Amino acid sequence: MLGMLWTLVSLTSCEKKPNKYSAYSFDYFDTVTSIVGYAASQEEFDRVSSEVLCQLEEYHKLFTIYHRFDGMENLCTINELKDGAHRTVTVDRRIIDMLLYAKQMYVKTDGKVNIAMGSVLSIWHDYREAGMDEPWNAKLPPMDQLTEAAKHTDIEHLVIDEKNNTVTLTDPAMTLDVGAIAKGYAVEMVAKSLEKQGITGYVINVGGNVRVIGQKGDGSPWTAGIENPQEDEREPYLAYLSLTGQSLVTSGSYQRYYVVDGKRYHHIIDPLTLMPSEGFLSVSIVCQSSADGDALSTALFCMTPEQGKALIESLPDTEAMWVMADGTKITSSGFDRYIVQP
Repeated sequence: MLGMLWTLVSLTSCEKKPNKYSAYSFDYFDTVTSIVGYAASQEEFDRVSSEVLCQLEEYHKLFTIYHRFDGMENLCTINELKDGAHRTVTVDRRIIDMLLYAKQMYVKTDGKVNIAMGSVLSIWHDYREAGMDEPWNAKLPPMDQLTEAAKHTDIEHLVIDEKNNTVTLTDPAMTLDVGAIAKGYAVEMVAKSLEKQGITGYVINVGGNVRVIGQKGDGSPWTAGIENPQEDEREPYLAYLSLTGQSLVTSGSYQRYYVVDGKRYHHIIDPLTLMPSEGFLSVSIVCQSSADGDALSTALFCMTPEQGKALIESLPDTEAMWVMADGTKITSSGFDRYIVQP
């Protein structure tokens, strides 16, 4: 997911305002985490930011597919084989809830967001990593290999027992990949935790998954910028949005990619073509939930503009902006109400 900038717009006020503080981490979800907030003291901010980072660390460990941790069952251990089969794994309830949510988004997006595509995505991941390490030797995955892997992406083989908190993958060749959901879901869960405590005046940004919690310290909205995917120094941001509790998430083709024979191949794979989806430079979602924003931005990347618009218009409090391959912009019907001047 993509980097975003929030600008702190100064408005006049006769009341004493809380101070603004910030904290950063590079430890979770393989990206940068930024926390900006207003608090009465450094100590108060440190307490809240420490809680945020602690929760993000827990979600990172639970949701990673690349590492296992002593004494913990996570997605990595769910994906592992023992004697040629996946075992039934008893997991933390947070994994169960995330997987149930992922199944809901699979239905809502007509299969465009499918966490059961690990077999396909792992092939692309390996070829992309190899191509980035040795650009002169970069290659595309063979289509027959991708087609064979795609036979093992049926989400019905993800069996969840809510009563006993167990997960079983009944296809030995299937693996999970929650890259389209994990960051946004984790950010949303952390934000909800703060909201339940009555904490407000914060922005959490995990690798471009931006979640606003209340207003700024002076009562004014936050302003978030959508990065220009064409990397134009004269216009680094395409739009600035006024947010008071929403999430802003962008998926794009211009950061995680590698080059084969002069053409870029990014990380968002269309489940129908098994190739990186084409037609857009970026898709941005404004909605209430960072989890929804993460999933929808990926889903819309794999739809036509018409399909994407139909989905967005069917959802409450949800708007989108598409940046087409030629740089032109398309927005949903209510997107402009968030736009403000920088």
